[in-house]
Amino acid sequence: MPVASGGARGLRLASVTSLLALIALSLAWELWLAPLRPGGSWLVLKALLLLLPLRGVLRGNLYTLQWSSMFILLFLAEGVVRGMTDTGVSASLAWIETALSVVFFFSTIFYLRPFKRAAKACAAAAR
Repeated sequence: MPVASGGARGLRLASVTSLLALIALSLAWELWLAPLRPGGSWLVLKALLLLLPLRGVLRGNLYTLQWSSMFILLFLAEGVVRGMTDTGVSASLAWIETALSVVFFFSTIFYLRPFKRAAKACAAAAR
């Protein structure tokens, strides 16, 4: 397996930071900043979905990072849709959600790339 370099550590830190920021944004958005209904909305439960990969992402679990990179695309889609359809603060928050999702996606993909290459090389050598 590849040894984690400074760049890899930075990518992993970007993944963890963007996921934690997305969780905080989801909670603040739907509870205080711009909820769908005054006093908060049930849409805050989307933050619970972001907790599913949190433990594995914090530990650097490769399998969790792989599936969470696809899972985060749901939040990217929500951010784009709400950014284009909502107005005011909610639209701004949606674009922040979009940006954080993009950061998570690309930092995770680029972090995983050396591991995927090593696995392919190992599989090719085993043949």
